[in-house]
Amino acid sequence: MKKQTHSNEQLEDLSCLYEITKSLASSTDLKECLGETMSLIDSMKAMENGTVTIINPTTGNLEIEIAHGINAEGRRRGKYQIGEGITGKVVASGEPVIVPHIAEEPMFLNKTRARGGVLNQDRSFLCVPIREGKQIIGALSVDRIYKEGISMQAEADLRFLTILSSIIAQTTRRIQTVNQEQEDLRVENSKLKRELSQKNKINDIRGNSSRMQEVYEMIHRVVDSNATVLLRGESGTGKTLVAKALHYNSKRAEQPFIVVNCSALPETLLESELFGHEKGAFTGASERKIGRFEQAEGGTLFLDEIGEISHAVQVKLLNVVQERTFQRLGSGKSINCDVRLVAATNRDLEKAVEDKSFREDLYYRLNVFPVYMPPLRERRTDILLLAEYFLEKYANENNRHIKRISTPAIDMLIQYHWPGNVRELQNCMERAALVCDGETVKSIHLPPTLQTLDSISHSSTPLSLSAAVESFEKDIIIDGLKKNKGNQTRTAKYLDTSLRIINYKIHQYDIDPKKFKHNIQ
Repeated sequence: MKKQTHSNEQLEDLSCLYEITKSLASSTDLKECLGETMSLIDSMKAMENGTVTIINPTTGNLEIEIAHGINAEGRRRGKYQIGEGITGKVVASGEPVIVPHIAEEPMFLNKTRARGGVLNQDRSFLCVPIREGKQIIGALSVDRIYKEGISMQAEADLRFLTILSSIIAQTTRRIQTVNQEQEDLRVENSKLKRELSQKNKINDIRGNSSRMQEVYEMIHRVVDSNATVLLRGESGTGKTLVAKALHYNSKRAEQPFIVVNCSALPETLLESELFGHEKGAFTGASERKIGRFEQAEGGTLFLDEIGEISHAVQVKLLNVVQERTFQRLGSGKSINCDVRLVAATNRDLEKAVEDKSFREDLYYRLNVFPVYMPPLRERRTDILLLAEYFLEKYANENNRHIKRISTPAIDMLIQYHWPGNVRELQNCMERAALVCDGETVKSIHLPPTLQTLDSISHSSTPLSLSAAVESFEKDIIIDGLKKNKGNQTRTAKYLDTSLRIINYKIHQYDIDPKKFKHNIQ
């Protein structure tokens, strides 16, 4: 009879473990699956108050992860130090514990107060450690009422709980791994989205002039092709921005965008940088190096200042452009590459070809689809647009409350010849944002290079002190009129002077207040 009873108990255990395993296998929520497990052992094994307690890695204390039949307040109270109470002792020793009568056990603290004011004399408490490898991460505990004494049944229950704790540990590890991978993917995805949003796409290239409209049209025509693009134009015109726009708006956008500044490296290093080298290819080559062509596989390789490369590198580059194959230095093996090539130069390549300093065949291979970037002096209608964009950017970065650029400062910006192009204008507005203490950028806030005679006057003599004072005074009055929408009375009050003086100065400097009547700050 005892043998039959024992067999039935084993079948009951297997049935319960099967249901638990089935529930845990598909779950991705740790609390949910542990709660389901504690509910199953309650209904199928009469194990009450099933509780999983886990070590908090931050505090080092034991805290309840899930507790069946115990309210939220009880779970909050159920915190133990390792070694404290029965649960703390099990975690500290790594050995399971059976308490035959919890009412008679002084180490049973009943912190959750789930057993009422008076503990049931027949209630037993079983607790087993939860192990992850050799490390104990927590404990599994249940209440059990044995009507015929604990005897062998308690030992069988302890074995059952030990097996269950192992399943819980594996499930915990699996869910934590999945959740960590999902979190890593979320962070990576968020990072990529931030990076892509910061890349210079076509819409992020500022300029509405007819010359820039031509550039946009050329970009749209070539963006989805594999054709080699040659960007021409002076330094600082935005060739790098266009190269990035060509990549990040193309079908290769998710692949690498690799930049090589050809003028920054000597011939020997440039060749190794582009094509890579094998170990021992030359003195100092202690290991294999992967070149930029291999790094850019599937994406875009941007060769800036292509006009500066030597004849030896030109020969090797010609082969890559023609055949899309190359060899690492020190290797005879050809490597195929799938790379979109974008090159840029501020040199007159036609003259370089004529002077024999640039190979004619390479020139024609690179010049498949040329895009000319106009200098800033040829797109003057974009100067104010760019200046306001850069000013807003650097004002925000430096926590400055700058709202506008004064009319004299605008005149100075537009009249200047900008030899450094957009890059020089960007630096100019960054400086203005740093030195301006008010809400308006004035001419005095612009760099000394813009304060030169050629920039602000066609006169053959330098500005006198009185002329400089008049210029500054005119600037202030115009600012006041703009703030007060051309109203001379309010402007006089704003500038703390009389209406008569304002009227006199307006006529003296030939200022038209009506121009500012509809001014929007």
